[in-house]
Amino acid sequence: MNSQPKEKFEPVVRLIEYFVGQIPTAKALKVKQGTVSGWLNCVHGVNSFNAMRAEAITKGAVKADELCPKLAEINDQAEQTEHA
Repeated sequence: MNSQPKEKFEPVVRLIEYFVGQIPTAKALKVKQGTVSGWLNCVHGVNSFNAMRAEAITKGAVKADELCPKLAEINDQAEQTEHA
């Protein structure tokens, strides 16, 4: 049996800390608590809509592109296009 704790997704840890728990986080983002647990335990990722909602509600305390790495890719591509 593996006794090592599972890796947690750090941006979601901060999101949960911001709202002081998984249930308040779920309520704020209008998702189920199980969804938040899935994000935390890397069962599934945060989609772009929920990531942007989280950034807006937290007033930037947790950034959308931290929660949804695909948004970071888009932002990087946009920056490269601007400098081309």
